[in-house]
Amino acid sequence: MSWNKVISPQSSQFLHRLMATLGSTLLVWLICIPAAHAVPSFARQTGEECAACHIGALGPQLTPHGMMFKLGGFTDNDGKPGHIPLAAMLVGSYAHTSKDLDPTDSSSNDLKRIQEASIFLAGRLSDHLGAFVQATNSSTDHRFSMDNVDIRFAHPVQTGDSQTLLGVTLNNNPTVSDPLNSVPAWRFPFMSPEMVETVSPLIDGVLGQQVGGLSAYAYWNSSVYAELGGYRSLSKGFLDDVNVEAGGKLSKTAPYWRLAWIKDLRKQAWSAGLFGMNADLRPDGSSSGPSDKFRDIGVDGTYQYLGTRKHIYTVNAAYIHERQTRDASFAAGEAANLSGDLNRIDLNGSYYYDQTYGVTAAYFRVKGDSDATLYADSAAGSPDTTGWILQADWTPFGKENSWGAPWANVRLGLQYTWYTRFLGTKNNYDGAGRNASDNNTAYAFIWLAF
Repeated sequence: MSWNKVISPQSSQFLHRLMATLGSTLLVWLICIPAAHAVPSFARQTGEECAACHIGALGPQLTPHGMMFKLGGFTDNDGKPGHIPLAAMLVGSYAHTSKDLDPTDSSSNDLKRIQEASIFLAGRLSDHLGAFVQATNSSTDHRFSMDNVDIRFAHPVQTGDSQTLLGVTLNNNPTVSDPLNSVPAWRFPFMSPEMVETVSPLIDGVLGQQVGGLSAYAYWNSSVYAELGGYRSLSKGFLDDVNVEAGGKLSKTAPYWRLAWIKDLRKQAWSAGLFGMNADLRPDGSSSGPSDKFRDIGVDGTYQYLGTRKHIYTVNAAYIHERQTRDASFAAGEAANLSGDLNRIDLNGSYYYDQTYGVTAAYFRVKGDSDATLYADSAAGSPDTTGWILQADWTPFGKENSWGAPWANVRLGLQYTWYTRFLGTKNNYDGAGRNASDNNTAYAFIWLAF
């Protein structure tokens, strides 16, 4: 079967109609439902505290129980009727860089804002069908736009002496369907200042919200997870409708695959896996002509010590290698070399006490072949960037016995990012006197979920 036939024009039209229907349904619920029902929908649906599924009670880092809830299609419930799959999130933040990002603007190193205001259609839609659909209001243009989407159908089947969980996911961001926190879509930091940008492989969020993908997955014997699917670029008309800026365009279906060995030993859990994607992308968004080819492959691993849930330790690691063949960029004069490699390493570890107080340290490194045209912002023509992140956070509300449960879920955090290398060098990376340390960023946030 040709990958170009994975998502046909008919299925692309179906995707457009489905997204429009979900958006209309969500809008109706927002108008008709009293505010008291706008609570974290997964916790309301299952009758469990957020800490049952999430490390530290709030945020995307999943426990083994939370992983199974996701793979099961977000459908597990407490058997009681009347649950409405609706939730909301608000993030306020302040960020400060060591030196002005814009030399002509003395205030460009400070950013105070309502960083995110999101609404979610999240939870069980039928016995085997569930959804996680997020719409986020931008702090720049003050419009709601389509964020992460993951609609899935899941059903367990008996295979000999073992049980296999089979599922299908329709989503809009490669790796967003993954149950582990080592892949790009769910990697620490879960909140970041978004002021300083680094170069990353294509699979590392570059295509997020601009594509539609359909994948089939299986989780066999509570041990082996496998996923296989493909992504196509969504039409510019649809992206305009959902307020997402269109970037490059995939010239054909981009296959995505995932394989992981996962073990839940109750008091601890670990995983090791591989993931990858092959994408042919026209960077100018045209419908014909040459494409840049991206061949991404990653290896990842995780470890969680859960114990009695009083002291929790986690470690997540991933390495991504990308091979680029830049036929389109080279022909357009946007790259000096026809090919090159780009690599990224991420490592983070966290400790949480009583699901309330947490500290996380992370290391990241981007390293690739030099190209004076492709990386024109670098005096060395290099994407090489290395840095560290340290975060401390406090989650006073979000557990079963906390005030306002399950309506009140709050996390306050302090984060600092420092760079030891940026775009190739430690000093004067842009040729105008800017150093890597000038991008060091202090960041404070308050994260609320309702």
